[in-house]
Amino acid sequence: MSRQHNVIEEREIQKFRKMRRSSVAKTAAAAVLLLSAFSAAMSPLSYSHVSAQSSAIGISTAAQVDERKPVAIVIDDFGNNMSGTEEMMKLPVKITAAIMPFMPTTKKDAEEAYRLGHDVIVHMPMEPNKGLKSWLGPGALTTDLSDAEVRKRVEDAIDDVPHAIGMNNHMGSKVTADERMMRIVLSVCKERGLFFLDSRTTFKTVVPKLAKELGVPTVSNDVFLDDVYTVQHISKQIGVLRKHLESHDSCITIGHVGAPGKYTSSVLHQSIPAMQPTVRFVKLTALIGGESMNDPLVLPNP
Repeated sequence: MSRQHNVIEEREIQKFRKMRRSSVAKTAAAAVLLLSAFSAAMSPLSYSHVSAQSSAIGISTAAQVDERKPVAIVIDDFGNNMSGTEEMMKLPVKITAAIMPFMPTTKKDAEEAYRLGHDVIVHMPMEPNKGLKSWLGPGALTTDLSDAEVRKRVEDAIDDVPHAIGMNNHMGSKVTADERMMRIVLSVCKERGLFFLDSRTTFKTVVPKLAKELGVPTVSNDVFLDDVYTVQHISKQIGVLRKHLESHDSCITIGHVGAPGKYTSSVLHQSIPAMQPTVRFVKLTALIGGESMNDPLVLPNP
């Protein structure tokens, strides 16, 4: 074979190899482009499907971010078989049940709330500035008690409410403004591993100051739902809650069983589904360590 023929043959081989490399590269690029286009087109469906599957089997993914603002619903005055008890327990979201100690259904309500997956806290009766002491119920904290008796009553109340992980004040505008009283209450909470929710029934509350000093986890009420016992007012307070979320990262709202119980539960049953696209309903424990005691608003309640 001539030298010239060998040169021509070598050129053809190199040309073929170059064309094949080019073809492979183009095919790979086309595949990448096709895959990218397919992913972009399918991403909403795929994300939804994967998120649903991940949630179903308990897998958390970085892409699974819930940007809805958290709201914790606290319901006060369980423990005395009050009107609305069953309806509140069966709200379509998790709540925090504040249960009064030493009452006829204290243990029953605490066990039921715990069984349903709700947070349970002690709804500690505390003396108000106005009103009769007889309104408070058994085991109440009043400012005429000795330090030892205050401590004993707080400890006994915690022991009387099964599954309690926190405490808030029932009434208490006089006690929550009293440093001696609240130092004892918060010290016991710290010793027993409880957080404290300040219902904020007075602008003179000393809870923020003492809780910080003692290192007690605290949160505070933002909106009372039913300080007036009408559906119209409670519905208006849902609007106040929504307005609060416009300038805050979360909200804690307090309602009650008892006189307003069926009204409040009815409004909540109707309002919760409409709010869920923008609101994530959580138990109070989900907000421990977040924004606390920063809103100067003081809400009406005795």
